[in-house]
Amino acid sequence: MLNLVSEGKTNREIAQALYLGEGTVRNYVSNILSKLGVSNRAEAAAYAVQHSLKDYL
Repeated sequence: MLNLVSEGKTNREIAQALYLGEGTVRNYVSNILSKLGVSNRAEAAAYAVQHSLKDYL
């Protein structure tokens, strides 16, 4: 899911792509941000790039 966030996808777009509800995606994204220690989607995308996570997603 971090790869979709780092591509700039909205919660709605992610939900449609993964066949999940928007609320579920919102919770997942919130948990990802918390676990990465970042405060927004842009920081999460930067984190993924800085740590070469896009190679593994």
